[in-house]
Order: sequence, then C-alpha cells, then structure tokens
Amino acid sequence: MDLFNQKPLPPLAEQLRPQSLDQVIGQQHLIGTGKPLRVAVETGHLHSMLLWGPPGVGKTTLARILAQSFNAQFIPLSAVFSGVKEIRLAVEKAQLALQHDQRTILFVDEVHRFNKSQQDAFLPYVENGVFTFIGATTENPSFEVNPALLSRSQVYTLHSLSIEELQQLQQKVFSLPEFKSFSIDDDAQTLILNSADGDGRRFLNLLEQLIHTAQAQQQTKISATLAASSLGTQLRRFDKGGDSFYEQISALHKSVRGSHPNAALYWFSRMLDGGADPRYLARRIIRMAWEDIGLADPRAMQIANDAAQTYERLGSPEGELALAQAVLYLACAAKSNAGYMAYNEARAFVKKHPTSEVPVHLRNAPTKLMKELGYGREYRYAHDEPHAYAAGETYMPEGMDEPAFYQPVIRGLEIKIADKLAFLHNLDVEAGKQNETK
Repeated sequence: MDLFNQKPLPPLAEQLRPQSLDQVIGQQHLIGTGKPLRVAVETGHLHSMLLWGPPGVGKTTLARILAQSFNAQFIPLSAVFSGVKEIRLAVEKAQLALQHDQRTILFVDEVHRFNKSQQDAFLPYVENGVFTFIGATTENPSFEVNPALLSRSQVYTLHSLSIEELQQLQQKVFSLPEFKSFSIDDDAQTLILNSADGDGRRFLNLLEQLIHTAQAQQQTKISATLAASSLGTQLRRFDKGGDSFYEQISALHKSVRGSHPNAALYWFSRMLDGGADPRYLARRIIRMAWEDIGLADPRAMQIANDAAQTYERLGSPEGELALAQAVLYLACAAKSNAGYMAYNEARAFVKKHPTSEVPVHLRNAPTKLMKELGYGREYRYAHDEPHAYAAGETYMPEGMDEPAFYQPVIRGLEIKIADKLAFLHNLDVEAGKQNETK
C-alpha cells in the first residue's frame, strides 16, 4: 500500500457524519419515534431551539439534518470566531433566501460565548421569521443564555454516548472499505472507549489515530499495547469551569450528606481523575463538615482541616489520600444541619428586626461613668451559681423573646447537647415559678 500517493480522505468524524435522523447514533429521546425532533420533521413544524449537551454528541449534526430535512439554507456561526459583522452578513443571506421562499436555519455553535448584546441581536429576526435559530451550548442555558432568547427557543438536552452507542460507531468504521481488514482486541477497545468518555467525535478521532498507527507499523490488528503507546495519558472530558464540574461536586456533596461513603469516594476520584484542583476539593470537604455534620460530630471539622493541611504539606498524590479518608469519615459520621439552619435563621432574624440596645446588665463597665450608669450591675456570674448556670437570666434585648434557632438533632453528640439544653430549660422554668411566688 502506497501511503504517500493516496488521495487524502476527510476525517472519520466527517466521513461518518449522518445525513438523516435514521443514521444518527444516540439521542433517541429526541429523534426516536414520536419524539420531539422527529415529530418536527414529520409534521413540517420547524422551531427555534437550543441544543444543550457535552461535546461530541451530535449537536451540529442534528442542526444540519434539520436544515436538509426542511430544505433550508444552513448558515453556521461560531461564537468563538464571529461578531456583529458575521451576524449582520448572516441576516442578509437569510433575508435574501426568504425573498426566494427558502427557509434559513442560523446555527450558532457555543452560543453561550456571545455576550448579551450579541444574543439580543438575534431576537427581532427570530420573531419576524427571517430565520430559525438553533443554538448549541455545553453550558446550562438557564445561566448562559439571555432570558429573552431562551423564552423563544425550546431547550433540548443531549446526552453522552453510551458504551453500546460508541461500539455502534466502531462497527461503522470497520465496515468502511478501506478499514475492513482491521480489527481491535477487547483490551484495546476498552481503553479507547474509556478514553472517549462518551464523546463520539473524540472516539472517532482516537480510533482513526490508532488505525493510522497500525498502518504505519504494517499491522491490521489494534492491540492493547499499540493503543496504550499511541494514546498516552488521556484525561476524561471535564470542564473545570462548566456544568460537568459543578454537577460532580454536587454529587460528591450529596453523597456525603446521604451517608454513602462508596459513592462519595467515587465522585471524589472522578473529580481528581478529571483534573479538579485538590485544594478546591479540600475547601469543599471542610464546608461539608460544617454544613452537614456540625456539632453531631465535631471531630469531622478537625479531620477535614487536618486533611487539607496534610495535602498542603505532602502535595499530590500522597496528600490526596488524606482528603479521600476525610471524605469517607464525613460520609460515615452522624449528620446534623442544626447549626447551619440556626445560623441562617439568626441572620434572617437580625435583618428582619430593628437594631436593639444591649441590656444594661450585659454591658461591660470599664469606666467610672459606666459603673455609675449601672452597666453590668445586675449581671449574674454563671460560674458562681449551681450547675454554672444563672437560671432565669435573660440575654436577649429588652422585650424580645429568645428565638429557638438551634434545634439539636437526635444523632451523635447532639443527643447529649439536646439533653443538656432541656435540663437548663427546666432550671429556667423552675426559676420563673419561684419568681412568681415572691
């Protein structure tokens, strides 16, 4: 085979780009029988939409197929490389096509990268039907797309391709005439499937890379050894500033809160594997200790802080073991958000009520004048009273009842805290009765 005189072929991802909905692999919740995009094609009702999903799952492909299905002019724009000038030219092309009774689909890739004014520029043309707008985004449209544009577009969520769907792509590759002689062993297949991480375009690019490597070595079987040496270290798809990041940290936090140590360790490892900063994870672990465990197990805060300090001292990868064990401890610890809820209620209470003076008996009296004014005169020193508690004493501003912000749960150390508070409350009740009889 003369590799140097062959006519270059387009990339596999382009060769295998579907031309109809029936050829699309994945996204059956949108294109299957009776599903929204298929119904739109079958009924002839084209509408503006936002396609939201991770890279390499078919957003551009679906937009192109819709344009072909409706015999519409397809104008692609990339928010990374386009500006007002490109938007204006696209509008002019759409207006010209409309004069000849042809529809236009304006496809904007990574629409979330357009600023507010750029996104607003589409609105009048969407409303008057100059073009149908299709935006593609990897970010949550609720946060990244203007409400006005969002309200005029139907949002469709696309999913990562499953292992089975990626295997269907692989079968298509090896059915091409030029690649029929190639095969791949199970270990190599597992490696490439894991490396692709649900991204169809990435999967095809990796497979094409392996095929070319095998051709150069005059081999027809892709082995695990060849795959490992060719692919090197492949990080999983992980956007440190995008939805994937925040979805995974949410899953980690909720697994800890839900007392599932194995799930918590899984999400912690997933984030490390994707390139998350261990220092960020350390901060979130400390937050989990205070928010979801609190006084039910005060050791949790200490362990979380110690793990963060250990990481600072040892670095990666040794320090990550300390963080992992902190995650396990927090997941197994008794849970209480009583302190967290009490703090939030207290903050809300203070904002709601006007500023009140500190009661005179609670004020310090460091000067002669303050003493003459009675500051601290009737203060009862708790240590001098039974149980080191001034039963019946008030510590709130005058005329303000003491709120019940803190409600200990019946778990962990807070069981004993609740018992103590109940005991002290009974002392207050008895003191109140005695004052009534005087």
